[in-house]
Amino acid sequence: MARILLGVSGGIAAYKALEFARLATRAGHGVRVLMTEGATRFVGAPSFEGIVGAPVLTSEFERDPMRGAFPGEPAPEHDPIGHLELAANCDAYLVAPASANTLAKLASGVADSMVTTSFLACTGPRLVAPAMNDRMLENAATQANLTTLREHGVAVIDPEEGALASRGEHGKGRLPDPARLLALVEAELPTGQRPWDGLRVLVTAGGTREPIDSVRFLGNRSSGRMGIALAAAAARRGADVTLICANVSLPEPAGVHRIDVETTEQLAKAVGAEFPTQDVLLMAAAPADFQAAEATPGKIERAKAGLDLHLEPTADILAGLAASKREDQAIVAFAAEAGEDIERARGKLARKGADLMVLNDISNPQIGFESTENAVTLIDSASAIPVPRASKDLIADAIMDRVSSLREEGRQSPRTGGYSERRAN
Repeated sequence: MARILLGVSGGIAAYKALEFARLATRAGHGVRVLMTEGATRFVGAPSFEGIVGAPVLTSEFERDPMRGAFPGEPAPEHDPIGHLELAANCDAYLVAPASANTLAKLASGVADSMVTTSFLACTGPRLVAPAMNDRMLENAATQANLTTLREHGVAVIDPEEGALASRGEHGKGRLPDPARLLALVEAELPTGQRPWDGLRVLVTAGGTREPIDSVRFLGNRSSGRMGIALAAAAARRGADVTLICANVSLPEPAGVHRIDVETTEQLAKAVGAEFPTQDVLLMAAAPADFQAAEATPGKIERAKAGLDLHLEPTADILAGLAASKREDQAIVAFAAEAGEDIERARGKLARKGADLMVLNDISNPQIGFESTENAVTLIDSASAIPVPRASKDLIADAIMDRVSSLREEGRQSPRTGGYSERRAN
């Protein structure tokens, strides 16, 4: 994985840098943290050290106990100059939050702290994520500094709009969500730094809607959150991700190509068009099982006698795809069941021709649909691995880990009747 250098400057948004460090470390990256003196007034260095497992440096005159190495790497035998060695070893350097003061220093080349000195010495991808009050952000001097940084090849991550630190103030200046920051940093990494570089991944999300008339439809409660989390997890690992969304109002992760559909038929056509060129399909969308035999043009008027609606089944998208699957493709299916009936899910796995079934127990109303949390069981032909209740981001990572394991198992011992990875990635 990659070596990410994180510079933290003084600002209330420094607490979000802790979450960035946690997400990057969880994704397998080695993270080192540099802090300005002002940053230590908002977040303590020990908090970062506990997360990344490495000392935090605040002064260019401070000796680095790890001698410029990143977590998981051996320290060199010699004792190099800290701010030069870390800058030389990192694969990307992110300054987040970047205060107005730090931006001014970075733009003009001032080197008066570990953060700014290392930034000046870094020849790899450099990113800054400004975070401040909207009036400070819009000031002509700040805007000129951002322009200068862009001209110098620095990637500027635009701040978001929302509630600001000052009570009652609202505007542009918020530090983006740490998961988005990580996705943007990973997008800047050199090819080959992530385990799924070169892999093409297709993810479906949301629930289809089958029209009854021009106003009403048959649908389900799927929000698309799980599919969005899966797309983000695949992108973090370096995959080229296409996300097909069925009636999803959530934004797609950074760097992910999105296709929007509404009905099961549209979903089937979109997936069918993309699947032949993909390596992995994660079928997290919930297609409607039934559709109206004949949708009525216009609006059906309400009648006292009620309405008789004739339904017919929709096409089984997954079964059709599995029939045309290459040996070097993997399909992950999802089953929403009331209860943890593993054998039923395993039977569905076989019928669908998938390589992995994600069993989602919908009997617990606190997880699953529309929730940010979930609990699943990962089922293949030989095992059933429970993943306890956690955020959907963590669930997505667990699913990706299992897909990686299945791909590795396929490379080592090709099997019949299941997924077999025969080509080098």
